[in-house]
Amino acid sequence: MTTENLILENLIYDETYARKTLPYIKPEYFSDANERIVFEQVRSYVNKYNGLPTKEALIIEIDSQDNISDKQYSDVKHRISSLVQEEKPNTQWLSDTTEKWCQEKALYNAIMDSIGIIDGKSDKDKGAIPEILSDALSVSFDPNVGHDFLENAEERYEFYHKKEERIPFDLDYLNTITKGGLPKKTLNIVLAGTGVGKSLFMCHCAANNLMSGKNVLYITMEMAEEMISQRIDTNLLNVDVDSLLELPRPMYEKKIARVKNKTSGKLIVKEYPTASAHVGHFRHLLNELKLKKGFMPDVIYIDYLNICSSSRVKAGGSVNSYTLVKAIAEEMRGLAVEFNLPIISATQTTRSGFSNSDVDLTDTSESFGLPATADFMIALISTEELQDLNQIMIKQLKNRYGDPSTNKRFVIGVDRSKMKLYDVEDSAQQGIVDSGPVFDKSEYDSRSSENDMMKWSTKKFGKRDFSAINV
Repeated sequence: MTTENLILENLIYDETYARKTLPYIKPEYFSDANERIVFEQVRSYVNKYNGLPTKEALIIEIDSQDNISDKQYSDVKHRISSLVQEEKPNTQWLSDTTEKWCQEKALYNAIMDSIGIIDGKSDKDKGAIPEILSDALSVSFDPNVGHDFLENAEERYEFYHKKEERIPFDLDYLNTITKGGLPKKTLNIVLAGTGVGKSLFMCHCAANNLMSGKNVLYITMEMAEEMISQRIDTNLLNVDVDSLLELPRPMYEKKIARVKNKTSGKLIVKEYPTASAHVGHFRHLLNELKLKKGFMPDVIYIDYLNICSSSRVKAGGSVNSYTLVKAIAEEMRGLAVEFNLPIISATQTTRSGFSNSDVDLTDTSESFGLPATADFMIALISTEELQDLNQIMIKQLKNRYGDPSTNKRFVIGVDRSKMKLYDVEDSAQQGIVDSGPVFDKSEYDSRSSENDMMKWSTKKFGKRDFSAINV
């Protein structure tokens, strides 16, 4: 008896076995056309009637098929009639045997598909081969059917006290609000207006990740690879842009060698044309990097989300921006889960949000579906006063890692000439009120009395505590 015959027999006689294995068995695993037809009819019957078919029901269903010749109908009918279960095998053995058979068939089909791609008989690119083989090797019957709240309490307790691996920042307040950095399988978004510092923020964080020994992939669709690399150069070499361009070659090479000796990580910058790449391209890139360079990133930066395309939704026509951007965000988060890493990207504010000194989630441009999908979202806010102090304000908009009402707003220092961010002294945070916007001294005449100031603040913000503000 062949394995195929054993599988088909038990699919119509053993309901427990059928429900466990049917989701994992594919028609292409059957090399014999008649066996494939029988399997497809069994699967169709179970999906439609939620029960196992009899042999008579299968024959009637196949008889109603118009695309089957008389000879093939006769052969399939004979094949069904031969399915007789004389003795029920051990359930666990049968399940293990079926799983092994599925794995072998999946691998065989993947190898044949790969050969077809190499020989030019397929329209797929050769870069798809690693993914095809990876999918085949990952075939398995997942025994997990859910978390039993009472029976698995001990496992849950262990999870609560397990230290999750995160990608840390080099900025204290960001580490505080994320409880140590960004977890894997997450989508993290930076919201800011044009010129505020989205790319600066991501370039600084990418440089810090590299120096922490992490592998970093920076995907850009806004600026050229060389421009992003230049920004990271100024950060790592601690020189401004003008000085970087004037560095003699020996000194530049010496500084780069010093950076290389300080880290075990790698940083790859990849440019795509604006609005031309989606997660399918990114997945292909990851497979290519793994195959050609042995490189697997610990974190991915995508600059930036709104100018990506979607692999599911095509831009233009009747598709609105809400649907398109939400689809891009969902696909991006799915990529983070698939490759078990955090993704950091950015988005623009609306026109009203650009001039707003207290940016909120509603100031997200194009689609509110983006903040609905993201795990973590912060806004970068810059005013004339903050620019004079070389600071940027960060406001929490969404935080699945901690309490977003704690340290809701804080400032960090910025050196735009060197593309660097840094922590500021705690005294710089004193003028920030968690429950409302920052007090803008330019809107208040400093010669007025303290009582007049409090009247103004109450009218502007409501009754709040401004005692910490140094006017």
